[in-house]
Order: sequence, then C-alpha cells, then structure tokens
Amino acid sequence: MLSVLYLVVGIVLILWGADKLTDGATGIARRFRINELVIGLTVVAFGTSLPEFVVSFTATLQGTSGISIGNIMGSNIFNILAIVGITAMVSPIVVSKGTIQKDVPFAILSSAALMVMSMDTLWGVNEMNWLSRGDGLVLLMFFAVFMAYTFSIASNDELRDEQPTTQMSYTKIGLYVLLGLAGLIFGGKLFVNGATDIALSLGMSETVVGLTIVAAGTSLPELATSVVAARKGSSSIAIGNVIGSNLFNVFFILGFCSTISPMPIGEISNLDLGLLLMCPVLLWFFSASKRKVERWEGAVLFLIYIAYVAYLIWKS
Repeated sequence: MLSVLYLVVGIVLILWGADKLTDGATGIARRFRINELVIGLTVVAFGTSLPEFVVSFTATLQGTSGISIGNIMGSNIFNILAIVGITAMVSPIVVSKGTIQKDVPFAILSSAALMVMSMDTLWGVNEMNWLSRGDGLVLLMFFAVFMAYTFSIASNDELRDEQPTTQMSYTKIGLYVLLGLAGLIFGGKLFVNGATDIALSLGMSETVVGLTIVAAGTSLPELATSVVAARKGSSSIAIGNVIGSNLFNVFFILGFCSTISPMPIGEISNLDLGLLLMCPVLLWFFSASKRKVERWEGAVLFLIYIAYVAYLIWKS
C-alpha cells in the first residue's frame, strides 16, 4: 500500500511540477527573447532529465549498472515512442525546419554512438560489452559540441522570438522554475521507488526494470512537460524537451557515469540498441515531410512502444 501511495503522490507532484516548469521556461524565453526551442533543449531538458541523472548515478555507485544503463536507454525509447506519441495524439506537434535538419540528426548521432560503443565483443575490443572511461569522455565531448551549437542558436538574432506585450516578472519566473523542478524531482523519486518495489516483488529482472518501470517513471517529467507545453501551444518546448532530454541522457549522464566508473552493458540486447537508433530515425521520417507529427503518427509511435514493453515482459 505504501508503494501504491508513492506512485499516486509522485504522479501528482510530477504533473504539478511540469505545469510550473513550462510556465517558467516560457517566461524566460519571452523575457530574454530567446527562441523557445533553445529553452526546451537546455533549461527544460536538463530539468526533466534530473531524475534520470539521480537514478543512473546512484545505480552506478551501487554497482547496479543494469538499472543505470537500462534507465537511460529505456528513457530515450520512452521519450520518442511514448512521449512524442502521446503528445501528438493530444495535439499535433509542429516541428521547425531547424529541428528536422539539425536537432533530430543530433539525436540520431547520440543513439548511433551509444550503439557502436556498446558492441565491444563485435569489434573484438573486449570479451564483454562495456562503456569504458574512454567512451564516457567521448560522450562528454559530444555533449560539449551540442551545447556550443545550442548557444549559437540562442545568439542568432534571426531566431529570436518577437517581444510579447506582457512579460512575467523575474521573481515569478524563478519561483515557477524552482517549484517546477522540485515537483518533478521529488515526484519522480517517489514514483520510481514505488514502481521499482512493486516490479521487483513480481520477479522482473534488473535490466527489464530499468528499461520499463524505472525508465517510464524517470521520464514522466518529460511526458507531463511535453503534453502541457503542446496543449498551451508551445510545440517548440515540447519537441525540444524530448530531443534535449535524449541528448542529455546519452552524452552527459552516461558520459559522466561511465567516466566515474566503467559500466558493463549487461543484458541489453541488440534489439534494444536497434530500437534506440530507430526511434529518432522514425521521428525524423514522420516530421520531415509536413514539419508536423500528426495524431495518427503519434498513435503508431505509441503502439510500437506498447509492443516493445509487451515483448520485454514476455521475455522476462
């Protein structure tokens, strides 16, 4: 009963935090005339990725790499298939030309890089698959390149949003961002604790728990933030949040964690890695033609996720 209570309270805090963080992030964009996509790729993405960072870093220190890597890979799969899928079903997501040409390819690169680094046995590098300290440093270098690119967008006057007639005060912006992040972090922690206890008591393996329950739980902030942002007409924040979170997860979180302590890949299969790469490719394919993810395309993404989770549960 306590685990179920954690689930309920966690979801309430996550939804409330997402609403406040979205309002605060939008206020930042309007106050400083920064493109909303940049805010989604940085402030919102980093904030909503904090649960993944806390869970993965803690799992790394405790030696449970299955949950750590499974959390990141599962979160990235969940972000595109479930979050983009559900958000698009609620309200079609408008995708800018720059996102299609630059941001989504960055997401494809992150998945491809992780896939290559996770196949040591295939390349004959090691007897088992690891993310080494060298791999972690390379991922952190990719993260630095991504941040430099994002800040170059922020400094581009052509991409600045028009100055609105009404602006939120600095105090209100700061309060909303802090309250939103607090709600997301504490809500995500409660949800993960409750969900993990329930899952492990049912006999699910560590890796499957990381790929499903923990991944979905730590990605609830992204889901709530993207849905709320899309409903409020901020599609740039919604899609930027997903792409930014995926990049933060791989380049920064896995890069940082594997630099601190090399991480064995464990039970992560080629199917998991292949789906991880397929997700941003599908997002690019759906959005490239009309610069929009339609409701039916969102439904297709979500159904793929349901099938994937069903397969993992059946296999376990």
